Amino acid sequence: MCKSCNAIHLQWSGKCSSCGEWNTLAEERIDRSGGSRAVKVSHGGQGRVAILDSAQFGDSRLAIAVPTGSLEFDRALGGGITLGSVTLIGGEPGIGKSTLLTQFLIRAAEEYRCLYVSAEESMSQLAGRISRLGGGDSPIGVLISSELQAIEGQISEFKPAIVVIDSIQTIADSDLGSSSGSVIQVRECATRLAEVAKHHGIALVLVGHVTKDGSLAGPRVLEHLVDTVAYFEGDRDSSMRALRVIKHRFGPVGDLGMFEMGNTGLIDLANATGVHLLDRVAGQAGSAVFPALDGRRVMLSEIQALVVPTFSEQPRRVVTGLETNRLLLLLAVLEKKIGVKLHNKDVFVSVAGGVKLSEPAADLAVVTAVVSSLVDRPVDPSLIFIGEVGLGGEIRSASSSRQRMAEAQRLGFSSCLVSAGFSDDVPGMSAVKVKDVGSALGEASLIRQGAAG
Repeated sequence: MCKSCNAIHLQWSGKCSSCGEWNTLAEERIDRSGGSRAVKVSHGGQGRVAILDSAQFGDSRLAIAVPTGSLEFDRALGGGITLGSVTLIGGEPGIGKSTLLTQFLIRAAEEYRCLYVSAEESMSQLAGRISRLGGGDSPIGVLISSELQAIEGQISEFKPAIVVIDSIQTIADSDLGSSSGSVIQVRECATRLAEVAKHHGIALVLVGHVTKDGSLAGPRVLEHLVDTVAYFEGDRDSSMRALRVIKHRFGPVGDLGMFEMGNTGLIDLANATGVHLLDRVAGQAGSAVFPALDGRRVMLSEIQALVVPTFSEQPRRVVTGLETNRLLLLLAVLEKKIGVKLHNKDVFVSVAGGVKLSEPAADLAVVTAVVSSLVDRPVDPSLIFIGEVGLGGEIRSASSSRQRMAEAQRLGFSSCLVSAGFSDDVPGMSAVKVKDVGSALGEASLIRQGAAG
């Protein structure tokens, strides 16, 4: 069975003939007695046409958001986790998913009955984490079980308003022949639990494992089944964590929640815009600041470059946090249009703080950092750079430039090199409009305007 499209094949193959995905076929044991069991949860009025009136549209019970106790968590989810919804949170092992949800339950238990279901930890481990995070007196219900039937029975008996399942890949239906974590088990267990949550108005949160490429493990139908899909991301070598929502039926997507992992759990980073600039050394050559747009949030990033002579016939191009092909394109533009000689230079480019940038709007900051290192001359520390560089050396406009500039101005930057097509005014920010790379580097005092480098 294909993990991506659920197509059934008679034998294993490297590529699914239905959806075209590679390495997604997994062997499953089929229940010959009756196949997959259907979910038998009765919904009042299901199967009948209903006309919604104004009273139903104004019913506050339709979408009650439970605040998570974290401003950043609420920001990402548009106010909190909605009762009667199903939320799927994925992330690498040890990144902090359980910590995030335990802190949420500690806060929610003050007003709602909460249940934490785990099949990966013991009762003492859960109690120790809850106590460490300051919830020693919280009336949180804890269930250690991996059997779907037992979990359904305890939900019916305990009658919680909020349930966390950690994790969905460890839950199994004993009536199915396959092991926990298989495609059939994940799909059937998630479907059954989602039906129970919808019927009883429970806010259900499922923790999901991820594959080596960072995507959610299990069948793709799992993402279509739930109401909200979020990824909890971070670097193991850094204390920074980010909650990224990619699907949300109760509000907009694209916002980002920023956290810092501390000894007492996750701490909100409400002013995370300039967190990657805290260790920046002002007046250093080869550095340029770019206001990146991550979802609807502006994050200022420092792009660093180091250009050194080489005697090798094949100069090195080492890139961290950017696309290598994009850098090669920008170096070609500098060589062709500006006359900057880089064929005998090693070029190293990195985005500080482990940030990964994929926006073409970072092009202008990259070429500025490279030329700044080449001529060993720093750029103005109060200057930021926004613009895409075309193959002809022209500077193209970037989306949300005004929002980027306003956030940079709030952190003390006063000038911005931007495309000549920018027409808005940002109070307190001087917009230096440039048409091409040559004029941009001239305005940054790195080359003489009109002269080759």
